[in-house]
Amino acid sequence: MKQDSTRNTTYTVDCEDYVHVVKFNPFDSGDACSLIAYGGNNCVVVGTCRFQEEDAEVEGMQYKTLRTFHHGIRVDAIAWSPETRLDALPPLIRFCTAASDRKLRLFTSDLQDKNEFKTFDGHSDYINDLVFAPKEGQEVASVSDDHTCRVWDLEGNEKAHFVLRSPGMSVCWHPEEAFKLMVAEKNGTIRFYDLITQQAILSLECEQMPLMSADWCLKNTLKIGAVAGSDWLIWDMTRSSYPQDKRPVHVDRAQLFRWSRVNENLFATIGYPGKTSTQLLVHHLGHPQPILTGTAAVGSGLTWHRTLPLCAVGGDHKIFFWVTEM
Repeated sequence: MKQDSTRNTTYTVDCEDYVHVVKFNPFDSGDACSLIAYGGNNCVVVGTCRFQEEDAEVEGMQYKTLRTFHHGIRVDAIAWSPETRLDALPPLIRFCTAASDRKLRLFTSDLQDKNEFKTFDGHSDYINDLVFAPKEGQEVASVSDDHTCRVWDLEGNEKAHFVLRSPGMSVCWHPEEAFKLMVAEKNGTIRFYDLITQQAILSLECEQMPLMSADWCLKNTLKIGAVAGSDWLIWDMTRSSYPQDKRPVHVDRAQLFRWSRVNENLFATIGYPGKTSTQLLVHHLGHPQPILTGTAAVGSGLTWHRTLPLCAVGGDHKIFFWVTEM
């Protein structure tokens, strides 16, 4: 794995396919390496990463592919299950995908003989995001352009169904708020649903459109971030239902927002691919300007490492990694 200074990426990994989405496993899998999955035009590749920032014996970065899963159709989103364990015997890999045929697919593998997948049918339009229940991993929530958020069990049965007022763009489930679901809509509204009563309990407003992506801060349950239009926006839920902070960052439109998993003031945004490249910006709430600017040829997907201030973006047959300061 080479250090690539020309594009100021810290590391790059060569991939078998165009990378439409990339996702670090956000849960502890019981192994020193981090699991990462990327989705291509018809497959999902699961691999492990180890970085010199966490292990002095590693030079730069080590990447190893564990398994390639045939998918048969372009992968648009990936969610990891907290049940995934590399230290179990046999190991258990479980993740769910959303694809352009409006179906969810749940994959379960022991990395040997057992490779199963189930298909969940129900959405009538493009699925934009999905997430596993963070504690037990026995449910999956998904949001779609069909103006619904749906919660499924692992057999593909619908357990809850929320009707939205516009396309659902992001869905988040916080490990400290296991009975609440955050749903961000394209019209600029972010709602929290109580999964016991199946009622909306709180909403936030961006007052601008289109909202493309939102995220719930792991380190502080009261902080929500989003991108809408060309701006990023941050809410502190104790203070107001309107953003406390916002800034224009991407010239055209912002595409994704992701909080760092190790620092509540650190987050990243990416723009839409321009003529040649996509801009990645890493922001710190204590700094007026982005603390890191990266470019990736037609980048897609954005994900943070579980324990390092390091994020990854997919590209054409590549994954780009940037290490930032805390």
